[in-house]
Amino acid sequence: MVDTVKEKLAKLGVPSALEICGKRAETVEEWEKIRPEIMKTMLECEYGYLPENPEDVSFEIKNIDERFCASKATFIELEITSTVYGEKFTFPVNYVYPSKGEKIKTFVHINFRPPVPDKYMPTEEIIDNGFACASFCYQDVTSDDGDFTNGLAGLVYKDCERSDYSPGKIAMWAWAAMRVMDFLQTRDEVDKENICVCGHSRLGKTALLTGAVDERFAAVHSNCAGCSGDALNRGKLPKSEIISNILDRFEFWFCKNYESFRDKDNETPFDQHFMHALIAPRKVHVASAENDLWAGPENQFLCCAAASEVYELYGKKGFVFGEGDFLNPDKYLNDGSIGFCYRRGTHYFSRDDWHGLMDFMKKQ
Repeated sequence: MVDTVKEKLAKLGVPSALEICGKRAETVEEWEKIRPEIMKTMLECEYGYLPENPEDVSFEIKNIDERFCASKATFIELEITSTVYGEKFTFPVNYVYPSKGEKIKTFVHINFRPPVPDKYMPTEEIIDNGFACASFCYQDVTSDDGDFTNGLAGLVYKDCERSDYSPGKIAMWAWAAMRVMDFLQTRDEVDKENICVCGHSRLGKTALLTGAVDERFAAVHSNCAGCSGDALNRGKLPKSEIISNILDRFEFWFCKNYESFRDKDNETPFDQHFMHALIAPRKVHVASAENDLWAGPENQFLCCAAASEVYELYGKKGFVFGEGDFLNPDKYLNDGSIGFCYRRGTHYFSRDDWHGLMDFMKKQ
């Protein structure tokens, strides 16, 4: 007999976000009181506390192309400068929005590369579907390695060493995405109630953290983020990444304290659905791929299901699915506040993923 999703979660012993303080939260008010404990847990155990908020933020438009995408869109190249830790920090951002329309739903895309369009960002299709997109290259913020002397990291650690809870690289990339949100708050054409932060793989982990700490984001899209992102730690299948794997190669993404959970995937006092819970009652969308076994598709699905109870506490539909939908490819499960798209193929931010995300956002 095949286990139901509820039975799978019970067998894994997945902790409930509603019970982190021992007594189960039965109301929104009770949950809101323990939510800071969930946040503290995830920041101190995994990602580290984000860099401090900037003293001020400014935006300089470097170039405007009003004929982009055959004049269907306007393309703006800009630089965002923040004063942080007493010094100026600047990074570039590209922003594209439909030339016609107002109150436009908008994506903040944390990307691997700066070009527009990009292989992970089908810009014209995004425009044709009525969305705007502000994107930046994560390595323009700080490098994707153990060097904590360059970019934003160089300011954070100029006069101090990394402590157990100080930010890893993911927290710094998330901080930059929040500065892009600062920019979008100045734009009249943007629907400020419908801004979604998105990213793929390590940047999907970054998107989840961004949405958890910044409630201005109405939605988060995590694309194939897997271990330490959108997949449960518990019960990983043999070909899926576990905490020790990710720490062996990318310990600098996280706070130093994350090392204490090496080889303890099934014993952590938290699990990754806590990130979805922190975003509630706002929206979460996850994309998964049939052959992306390293990301753990089964655990990505279960992660969405485990977080659903927090949304239901708010009187919302959480993750809406039937038992026959479990890892059923090429079907959008976008009818609740948690959406899930499972496609064929491998680890990639594909057009199929974007279309699944845009379908989700159009329903919001």
